Amino acid sequence: MKQSRKTTSIFVIAAFAAVFAAIGIAEIPQSNAEISSTYKVTVTNLTQGQPITPPLLVTHSKDVGIFTVGQEASYELSQLAQNGNFVPLVDKLSKMEGVGHVITGETPLVPANDPGETGLTYSETFIIPADVKARYLSFASMLVCTNDGFAGVDTVWLPFDKKVVYAKAYDTRTEINTEDFANMVPPCQGAIGVSSEEDGTGTSESTLSENGIVIPHPGVMGGEDLIPSIHGWDGPVVKLEIERMK
Repeated sequence: MKQSRKTTSIFVIAAFAAVFAAIGIAEIPQSNAEISSTYKVTVTNLTQGQPITPPLLVTHSKDVGIFTVGQEASYELSQLAQNGNFVPLVDKLSKMEGVGHVITGETPLVPANDPGETGLTYSETFIIPADVKARYLSFASMLVCTNDGFAGVDTVWLPFDKKVVYAKAYDTRTEINTEDFANMVPPCQGAIGVSSEEDGTGTSESTLSENGIVIPHPGVMGGEDLIPSIHGWDGPVVKLEIERMK
């Protein structure tokens, strides 16, 4: 497809707004469990060409998590990784035994150089409680300029003081990596400043379905529209700085 470089902050902000208005914002129930600690978690986008969806953070017991490499991705995770829709995953986690608290951001995090001139930030700090029986943390965000890629950390022990954890890129393998803007959520184009005449989509396409087994993401290969030197990454994609407050 014919591409162009453009920096249109109005376009990308409107696109993000449209996507998240369509999926809605999940109502996160308050836990009735006793809060034993509170943590400050700073989430930072480390990539040069991948916006990520508003972060999802959850504190939980050891036997609860979001994903496992080599196992089938849940429907809820696939919705986040393919469509940027975290509502099903939030709803599922909020009802699970062993989950303490679930929180989500309200805005995406773009690369630090803000290539699409969106005015959005690349780092955000969240406060999340940890209950007596919920001493682990998991995190997930969609890699917006991918078919079904996400940044994730699963079941990390919460520190007594502070620690830094790096999230790798994963592929749910629930959609073939066409790297075609037509098969990706619309904000990708404006957020990075590489666009085509294709509108994109916020819904799954059954004709592109794969086996759904979570694997480390193979990276941007330079398919239909994505450009490895622009949309690609090297190493971890997100940094989590976790600090106990009390």
